Amino acid sequence: MGRRMFFLDIGNLKISRLCYINYIYNYKFILYLCTLLRQYGCCIYNDKLSFPMDKIRNFCIIAHIDHGKSTLADRLLETTKTINITEGQMLDNMDLEKERGITIKSHAIQMEYIHNGEKYILNLIDTPGHVDFSYEVSRSIAACEGALLVVDATQGVQAQTISNLYMAVDQGLEIIPVINKCDMINAMPEEVKDEIVDLIGCDREDIIEASGKTGMGVEEILKAVVERIPAPVGDEEAPLQALIFDSVFNSFRGIIAYFKITNGVLRKGDKVKFFNTGKEYDADEIGVLKMELSPRQELRTGDVGYIISGIKTSKEVKVGDTITHIARPCSAAISGFEEVKPMVFAGVYPIEAEDYEDLRASLEKLQLNDASLTFTPESSAALGFGFRCGFLGLLHMEIVQERLDREFDMSVITTVPNVSYMVYDKQGTAKEVHNPGGMPDQTLIDHIEEPYINASIITRAEYIGPIMTLCLSKRGELLKQEFITGNRVDIRFLLPLGEIVIDFYDKLKSISKGYASFDYHPAGFRTSKLIKLDILLNGEPVDALSTLTHVDNAYGLGRQMCEKLRDLIPRQQFDIALQAAIGTKIIARETIKQVRKDVTAKCYGGDVSRKRKLLEKQKKGKKRMKQIGNVEVPQKAFLAVLKLD
Repeated sequence: MGRRMFFLDIGNLKISRLCYINYIYNYKFILYLCTLLRQYGCCIYNDKLSFPMDKIRNFCIIAHIDHGKSTLADRLLETTKTINITEGQMLDNMDLEKERGITIKSHAIQMEYIHNGEKYILNLIDTPGHVDFSYEVSRSIAACEGALLVVDATQGVQAQTISNLYMAVDQGLEIIPVINKCDMINAMPEEVKDEIVDLIGCDREDIIEASGKTGMGVEEILKAVVERIPAPVGDEEAPLQALIFDSVFNSFRGIIAYFKITNGVLRKGDKVKFFNTGKEYDADEIGVLKMELSPRQELRTGDVGYIISGIKTSKEVKVGDTITHIARPCSAAISGFEEVKPMVFAGVYPIEAEDYEDLRASLEKLQLNDASLTFTPESSAALGFGFRCGFLGLLHMEIVQERLDREFDMSVITTVPNVSYMVYDKQGTAKEVHNPGGMPDQTLIDHIEEPYINASIITRAEYIGPIMTLCLSKRGELLKQEFITGNRVDIRFLLPLGEIVIDFYDKLKSISKGYASFDYHPAGFRTSKLIKLDILLNGEPVDALSTLTHVDNAYGLGRQMCEKLRDLIPRQQFDIALQAAIGTKIIARETIKQVRKDVTAKCYGGDVSRKRKLLEKQKKGKKRMKQIGNVEVPQKAFLAVLKLD
């Protein structure tokens, strides 16, 4: 019969004598004994069975970009002897993260910590700080009961500090404020403490001074996590409910889903289903998240772990879905999970047409690892078949493009970002247009409606003027302005979504010196005077460079795009005419001069007719080449509009 190894753990004292018990007949008795002993702070382990729920703490780290989250997370792992730090930041294991010095992907890891002679399990999720990856933060918050709010002692409270804090407070998380980089010469801990007290209303004694570089304050942080963050709550006897908060693709094992159990117990070999998709699977392997996957026989309420079921299709796993048992399913999915809100849409096309299906497979696998990425098929007259992708911002778009190249060896062309519009013809029929290439002829259009948003910008009072100037230049309408606390102000604007998808974030962060958080909610469609601006290369329109813009901005935008493209498109052996056009009307033109060979270099004198003859011959060749010549447009030219001032 099957035999399993069991051992008893009372507090921090582990009995080393191992007893073998008949697994088939005594397993229910062992589970009953586990439940009984948990009431007294004890636990029986079955090959590292689950831990008592009151000894588990789930928390994440939230902060503004470059405030030292990942470095502090490494010190926590080092102090708890989870890993040995060898080089760089251990949790930021992606090449892009190390090169850019930013966290792109949330990282979950389990630590063991002994406090007052008792062992605790700490599940940590390190989150990104850039506004473009705020969806990663929202997913991490959904799987936690507490959060470390990290603030740079040299910079103070900044944009994403406020935005991420509000997300955490809305979810009811316990906030532990931490001032990082206190070892710096220009640190201002007392001033920053005043800002934190003003922001969250805590006592000054509750704020922990720390340094991720030197390890200062790390022990105090771990003690605060154990003492101040509540243990997870739930019913182990209830039907299984586990929230999927992340997933990754493994080419050998399929899709690995990360989850947190809210109610019930999950054991290896259980038959489970995903509530929203209705798909059924076997739990081939479950476990907890260390630096490597660590298999377990059982996970209980409050545990954070992973499940491998041999899933190969990305559509079958949705972040935010609920895992439950087939035999005893839960009555409802876990609610309150934030849906992704793409802000920037752009076309992504393979350079080679035959790579279309490979690009689709690559995007599906990347979507597993980055749930904020959305995509639908589309086509372009100039670029062929591709996908219209939704991103959270321009940095997110840049990172996705870079990851497609590095992780999947996919060379792609990304078009100018845009939004969706509603186009009404003169018969009153509405058509949704996702890119300028799908626009009907201008003579058939009655009017165009564009999406608007209710935007909320939280900033300091000294930046009100520049921010208002920026929003009004983007055709914004001021709705209201109110002071929250101290010198922080909330400004509400009604803005066209199309005006903020290109350079709004960069300009907002520049004029506010990084201290401005931005959030929005859809406000429906409104009629606007929009026109299609075409870019022509030697008289041929390039639909991937076309854009929809307001009539007041068309002339300036057309002129700037022509000037920018003139510098970006490489010179050919013939002149290239760059034109910006509205319908049949040319509003701007630039010429890319030909690369000219000096054919008269071999003439060392003699009659001038010899030179003229050679020049005429060259002229005829250039004319012939122009008729059949193709202009190669580099990738950076398609993003030229992003850099326009």
